[in-house]
Amino acid sequence: MPAADRTALRRMGDMVRKRLAADPTVYRVPVERAELFAVGDFLTPTECDRLIAMIDASAQPSETYDDATQANFRTSWSGNVDRAEPFVQMIERRIDDLLGADPSHGEVFQGQRYQPGQEFRAHHDWFYTNAKYWPKEQRGGGQRSWTAMAYLNDTEAGGETHFPHLGISIAPQRGALLVWNNARPDGRPNEDTLHAALPVKAGVKYVITKWYRTRVWG
Repeated sequence: MPAADRTALRRMGDMVRKRLAADPTVYRVPVERAELFAVGDFLTPTECDRLIAMIDASAQPSETYDDATQANFRTSWSGNVDRAEPFVQMIERRIDDLLGADPSHGEVFQGQRYQPGQEFRAHHDWFYTNAKYWPKEQRGGGQRSWTAMAYLNDTEAGGETHFPHLGISIAPQRGALLVWNNARPDGRPNEDTLHAALPVKAGVKYVITKWYRTRVWG
């Protein structure tokens, strides 16, 4: 990984860590080997419903970065949102402010919908620098640093966010925001942030996810 990205990951990790530690609404999930945080009721029920409607209006089969990935690796549908929409801008500002992140480094958030049986198998959010896609992502903002993911509804069964290396699974909770650092404190990508969206067993699961880069995105 480029030295500049590692330095930026370390610097952003320090900044966001201090920001979250000073916020009484933020709960640090007690796991080793990764920095994982949660905020309850980050989104209101009305906001969740509006985001769900936006996802339903634009959902298409989710894509992966690796074209060779098996067809059943990610079976959810994803809904892109209009970043010029004031409602979207308001939600993004709140996430930016929570993390203290530079808005220009944030990707526009993406909505995902999981119906019964759909899943996203174990993966990392950070980029593999030996992959074919890396030169494009390097030009488009560099490595991913932090992930912020909000649950828009409770599921009847299944759909947990599972971190196998951390030994924890988190069930969807309407309005809650989950945040984690994709890097270690020294700026190296953290292998232990491997995570999966487990198959939904009953009901439908909706989330929005926002990623932050080491440089200006896009």
